[in-house]
Parts: sequence; C-alpha cells; structure tokens
Amino acid sequence: MPRKIASAAAAGVLAAGFLATLHQPALAAPVDAPAADAVSVEILAAMQRDLGLTAPQAEARLAADAKAARTEQSLRGTLGASYGGTWLAAGNEVVVGVTDAAAVERVRAAGATPRVVAASEAALTAVKDGLDAHGTSAPKSVTGWYVDVTTNTVVVESLPGAAAEAATFVAASGVKVDRVRVDATAQAPQPYYDVRGGDAYYIGGSRCSVGFSVVGGFVTAGHCGRAGQAVSGYNQVAMGTIAGSSFPGNDYGWVRTNSNWTPRGIVNRYNGTNVAVRGSTESAVGASICRSGSTTGWRCGTVQAKNQTVSYPQGQVGGLTRTNACAQGGDSGGSWLSGNQAQGVTSGGSGNCTTGGTTFFQPLREILSVYGLTLVTS
Repeated sequence: MPRKIASAAAAGVLAAGFLATLHQPALAAPVDAPAADAVSVEILAAMQRDLGLTAPQAEARLAADAKAARTEQSLRGTLGASYGGTWLAAGNEVVVGVTDAAAVERVRAAGATPRVVAASEAALTAVKDGLDAHGTSAPKSVTGWYVDVTTNTVVVESLPGAAAEAATFVAASGVKVDRVRVDATAQAPQPYYDVRGGDAYYIGGSRCSVGFSVVGGFVTAGHCGRAGQAVSGYNQVAMGTIAGSSFPGNDYGWVRTNSNWTPRGIVNRYNGTNVAVRGSTESAVGASICRSGSTTGWRCGTVQAKNQTVSYPQGQVGGLTRTNACAQGGDSGGSWLSGNQAQGVTSGGSGNCTTGGTTFFQPLREILSVYGLTLVTS
C-alpha cells in the first residue's frame, strides 16, 4: 500500500507486500540567436503551427529575430543613456527607441528603424524596480508589471474592476506615475510544474511515486488510489485526479493532471540529474534495470523473471516482472528503466534497501494499451 506520511510502519508496509522530497525546474541559460539554417525542422514546424507562418515566413522571422538580437546588443552599449529599447514590428521591421534625436542616424546606420521616445530603457527599468521594491504591498488584484518598450511605458496588470487599487499601489510606490499604464486582464498567473518520473505525489494522507509521463498525465501503481481521488504533487500543489485504477488482478493506474503540470519525458535519478526517456523497448531476462522512487531514490539490479503472479494479502496480481533491485514503502508507482527505455511501475515486494530484497513491477506497455495512453519521451 502507499506509505502513510505520518507513519513509521515501513516494516508493516513491506510485510503486506506493497511499496507504496522536492525539485525545482531549472532555467536554461540564454544563448545567441541561431541562423535560420541551423534551426531544427521541429522548431520551424512549431513556428508555422503556432505563429500562423509559412515555411519561408518562419525562416524570414528567424533571420529578423537574429538581427534584432544583434542590434539590441550593439546599440544598447553605444547609445548609452538615450537607448529606448529594441523590438520587432510588423513585417519583421527592427525598431530602436531613442530619447535623443541626434542618435537617429546611428540607428539607421545599424540597419534599424529609429523611433524617438520620451523615456529611456533605463528610466523605464527604474520605474519597474521601484514597483518591485514595494511589491509586497501590491494588492492581490495586481497580477504583475513589466517594461513595454513598444509603448514606452511600464504596464501594471490588474484584474477587471481593480484599476483603482492598481493606481493606488503605483502612487504609493513613489515612481513616476506618468510612465505607468494600468491594463485590465482576466488572467491570474499560476506557476507551472513538471511531472517527472520517480517524484513523490500524494493521495490524501498517503504517498506514492510518479511512474512515467504520458500525454495528459502520468502512469503509476493501481494500489496507490481509486479512480476519482484527487492527488497533489511533490510540493503539495493540486495535481489532478486518478483517471483509472486496477488492483488486484493488475496493479496499474494513471492520473490525469491539471493545467498547472507539464508531463515531461524524464526520470529523477536523485543525484541532481535526470534520465531522458527515449522509448519503451522491453528488456530481456538478465538485463540490468534501475528504478526511481520517492523513498529510496535511484536503485539498480537485474531482471530475474517475467510474467510472475504474486499473491498479495488483497489478492493476486499477474503479469509482473521480478527483479533483485530493492525498494521500500513510498516507492510504489515509481519508474523502472533499462538504459533510457521505460519498463514499468513499482508494484510491491519484500525486503528493503538495507538488507536487499525482491521487487516486482507492472510492465508499462500493458498500461499504455489498456488506457490508450501515449508515452512522453525526450
């Protein structure tokens, strides 16, 4: 059964035969804009799909993006205090704002279109910094603020009907209010989180582990919960609902995640790195295999047998794969891989990761087939 958060009865959990804490997504470092011919066909296809471009238009846009990036890097330094920002306008036109008309020709010489503006980028950033300094006093109706170089203002976004609250916040921050524009927005931002194999998730007062990301959610062990139960993620943020569960007989299930969570084709190795999932080719008996779980982390062993029937106190489960990799309570549902190939999700076993033991997993392909799911790969 899944491990109870407040329980120390690990031995009891293992005696019953079941193997039922946190990460932050990394941010990529900025890189130089690539030439259009260096960009993958997948990126070009995505641009055509999401930006409504033809293939030639996507290539032209990439070239304009690269030009804008070079122009910004160059003119921000050479124009100094008169620099008012760089942006792409309609028709892939690169526009540069300047506060000094004498700088217009320098912008044209760089191959861009000049626009004389009232405030420099530095002055707008100072306004934004002033709002940041008083951010803790912002009302909840204010959802954010940013520098908009295209309109030469700092935009403060607030929920509909809350413009007065936003204006009061701006005035109390002591910034130049004539450089601030309040925009109404119906969108209240929320953080997004990654679904990653091996990470913890919670069903009421119990904890299990994520198996593998699928389109729309993730697969896990069936004994972790019943269909319709709500689950929360490793960070206790609402994650979704168990959409399907089968146990005993089988030991599989899947969770349909909400819009705050993004299924990713990776598995936590619990050493600061992840394994990229490339597919689901089944490994042979005798093959090396590793598993990830939220109690004991990353553990490895070998495949000893396939299609084993296991008698648990709650009933028999057939079609399981037997291994000599250890696991403990709370690891249930977690990922099993041979190399970068997804194999299955932890079901149960005996022993522990101090003395060793036998652990069984539910093969992945059956889960995908039963529920009509698609594995997310990297």
